[in-house]
Amino acid sequence: MRIAVSQISSTTDPRSNLELVRDAVRRADGARVVLLPEATMCRFGVPLGPVAEPLDGPWASAVHEIAASHDVVVVAGMFTPSGDRVTNTMLVTGPDIHLGYDKIHLFDAFGFQESRTVAPGSSPVVFELDGVTLGVATCYDIRFPELFRALADKGASAVLVGASWGAGPGKKEQWELLVRARALDCTSWVVACGQAYPGDLGSSAPTGIGYSTVADPFGNVALQLSDKPEVAVAEIDPGATERARSVLPVLANRRLR
Repeated sequence: MRIAVSQISSTTDPRSNLELVRDAVRRADGARVVLLPEATMCRFGVPLGPVAEPLDGPWASAVHEIAASHDVVVVAGMFTPSGDRVTNTMLVTGPDIHLGYDKIHLFDAFGFQESRTVAPGSSPVVFELDGVTLGVATCYDIRFPELFRALADKGASAVLVGASWGAGPGKKEQWELLVRARALDCTSWVVACGQAYPGDLGSSAPTGIGYSTVADPFGNVALQLSDKPEVAVAEIDPGATERARSVLPVLANRRLR
């Protein structure tokens, strides 16, 4: 399966960011899935309530039309309403699918408090495409191996991660380490697409560092981008997941759940 990793630097204007989605799909080079980062709809660092829309609202519907017209599945970060807060949602949309994963683990770390304005999700999400089961996760989720194991238990051969990773000392190294570690934890492919580095915006909000990374089920780096906006296509072999789980049966050998 070909998955396009579409590393962008989203703006605060959802309409402009739709054009980034459209361009990413055009550049997807025959991919079946086009993965964009967390906060594709609108970057962090501004009030999110005014831009949040439901999954059947104009922004998600426009992404669905883009995906359907190119016969691909687009996975992209957006914000949906949730009372006096929003949910941080990864939209999954294409010709025969339209759903969302609400981020479970909120980024209350490194001096940022996502839970102040964002409500947590509660349920892991997988979907099937061309006979392959794919899981979905968001940014800070990658620090929690139990979610990735739960997705593997639901049949995921690969986990698609959208992120807007916070910059700082050691954060790039942590990002790569965590992507590789989660691949080993669940013996699955991990395809992690982050926001490109936008430069210093004078904000403490996590606006991205780039270095989107794909790790195979043995934790090897199969693809890594720079810190700048770019699109690359990863070849995901579900058979590698089966082989990894045969020779490294960490899921079957678990004693604690």
